[in-house]
Amino acid sequence: MLIYQGYSLSIAGVAAPWIAKSFLLSQAQLAELFAWMSISAFGSLVLARLADRVGRRKIILFCLSLAPLLSAGAALARDPRLFAAFEILIAALLGGSVSSAIVLLAEELDVKQRARGQAAAALASAIGGVLSYIVIPFLLQWGYSWRWLLAPCVAGIVLVLPIALMLPERTPLMRRIAHDPAPKTHVWDIFHPLYRKRAIALLVCAALDTMAGTAVNGWLYFQAVSIIGLSPRMASTIVVTGMVVGMLGFPLGAWTSERFGRVPTVMYAGGAAWLGAIAFYLGPPVGVTWPLIWLLVGYCWFKFGSSVMTVGANSAATELFPDGLRTTMVGVQGITGAIFSMLAQVIIAALIGPLGGLPRVVRYFALLGFPSALIFGLYIDETRGLPLAIASREQEWSAAHGMRPELQVEAPAHPDLGEIR
Repeated sequence: MLIYQGYSLSIAGVAAPWIAKSFLLSQAQLAELFAWMSISAFGSLVLARLADRVGRRKIILFCLSLAPLLSAGAALARDPRLFAAFEILIAALLGGSVSSAIVLLAEELDVKQRARGQAAAALASAIGGVLSYIVIPFLLQWGYSWRWLLAPCVAGIVLVLPIALMLPERTPLMRRIAHDPAPKTHVWDIFHPLYRKRAIALLVCAALDTMAGTAVNGWLYFQAVSIIGLSPRMASTIVVTGMVVGMLGFPLGAWTSERFGRVPTVMYAGGAAWLGAIAFYLGPPVGVTWPLIWLLVGYCWFKFGSSVMTVGANSAATELFPDGLRTTMVGVQGITGAIFSMLAQVIIAALIGPLGGLPRVVRYFALLGFPSALIFGLYIDETRGLPLAIASREQEWSAAHGMRPELQVEAPAHPDLGEIR
């Protein structure tokens, strides 16, 4: 499912040069189109809230059933507004299903396997994202439209039945819902005093990383093909190579998250990753003998560091909140990302002219990744080695929330733990 999600959500970025040609859009108009598509996270938040109420399994299957039908609509759309509408709905559904999936991994896996589970999930999504870059040069070479990229998305309907058979029926959340069908939690409960510092820090990091990532990732292929002038095949080679190298960062991220902790993994690997992005958009210095090597190394550096960071960040985000708020927090992060992704695209469109072109604007945005890494390091609590109930302060939350005693989660004893911050 995560491979399918990664592939589907990568199409708009991969096909950006040809989407612009098909709909006769300028760079600024394309940025505005992508900005509107960012509102999909509002739908993902609704689905995240439903997942915390009715269960992860139902939401995953609902989303996976509708996404292929909407993909068919996007493939047939001849108006940019209609295409954007379909893509918004697709991204909302897939965003909702993915947030449920990564939370489900955290809830089902043993404490020593949680980081590895997040690494596997991120790897699957990355593999899906690579596939579209491999496919697009062949489509163009054979004379097919970029719209054929959506064919595998439509075929994804065949995944519903096997995934339904593999998803667990009885999770800890579902057992709790069986006793209390309507848990009285709200979106704003993520700002309860127990979680306020965590939530604010994560949302600030989400805002900064999203603005930096939207600029770097959203315009990378466009930069390579339309500005640097690489052929689609050469650009795809650089991107695919970078993504493959980036995949090596997922197992390393799992190891560093378990060996050194989630927080240092995000702080150091995340901060270093943005240096590669800046190098890519800065371009090779004058006199460099092999300019393509410069671009390739810069992009590989960025993807590798980002992958290491992603494992630590996802592990922490899914471990810091109780089960009734876990998917909600992922959804709120998504909606924060959507708002700031839209803001980033609007600002990019406005600054391309005054600042002298897209590459310079993107470099400025990439700098936002550094304060994000610092904030994560300063304000996020470490969860390495902690049982999920302790890391998320489940018992304290149950007591503060007035949950019935039989529904409170018993946190296993941990001899090495003092007071949890």
